[in-house]
Amino acid sequence: MASTVTTTGRVARDARATFAAYLRLTKPRIIGMLVVTTIPAMILAEGGLPSVWLILATVLGGSVVAGGANALNMYFDRDIDELMLRTQGRPVPSGQVEPEKAAIFGLVLGVGGFFFMQVFVNALAAFLTVGAFAFYVVVYTLLLKRTTPMNIVIGGAAGALPPVIGWAAVTNTIGAEALLMFAIVTLWTPPHFWALALNYSSDYKRAGVPMLPVVSGPDETKRQILLHSLALVASTVALAFVAGASAFFFTSAGLLGGAFLFFALRLWREGSARRASDLFRYSLVYLALLFGAIAVEGLL
Repeated sequence: MASTVTTTGRVARDARATFAAYLRLTKPRIIGMLVVTTIPAMILAEGGLPSVWLILATVLGGSVVAGGANALNMYFDRDIDELMLRTQGRPVPSGQVEPEKAAIFGLVLGVGGFFFMQVFVNALAAFLTVGAFAFYVVVYTLLLKRTTPMNIVIGGAAGALPPVIGWAAVTNTIGAEALLMFAIVTLWTPPHFWALALNYSSDYKRAGVPMLPVVSGPDETKRQILLHSLALVASTVALAFVAGASAFFFTSAGLLGGAFLFFALRLWREGSARRASDLFRYSLVYLALLFGAIAVEGLL
């Protein structure tokens, strides 16, 4: 009897560990950021709160497809993930999930999420979602990441499509506001990621990944962070004008953007690892609060 209980407990623990490993393949934190940019875009497109079902269907379908893309990214990057201290604990390089199973899991999620979006949202949103999937896996992971320091500048477009998808889910069109939200996330991605890469440049060098700090050095990286930050703030002002935003959004975008420029300028002048970490952490807060302000604007 005791051995049966022990075996049952072991099976349960193994099942939980397997579930956790497959969940980690989807990169839940990144998916959370995608949700943060999808729902506010839907609210702005609706000019109010869309149906709860539409929000849930769009978020669920988009999250499943994004999780599939992330799993395939881990499959293709397993060799370099194994060399980097920041990533060697991921499920594939650590041996928690076999590479082939990770690839199959990613493909199943991608295909399943696409058909779910097609049936329960609309065709435009579904094709935009699978387009983001293909761009992240093929263009960024396979073509750009190991070949050019512009990898994150171009590849970041995949992570910038959720606001466009959210807009399309509501309107079945792609509006100017959606394109500007796409530009905002695209321009936000390089400062966000390069701030992290500055503190992990030895990891990328060891793995042979030509991230900007490795190829051009920290000084040029800090300069590019500042330039992209200026363009980011300008894109939020453009959105405010195109959307005919209220004083609330102008003020919110101005204050949040001013703080972003403060962190970017301080990093450019001082250049320490601590300042890079400060900008990286604030960039996460910035994106959430900015899109929170977009949501409020849509409800006003």
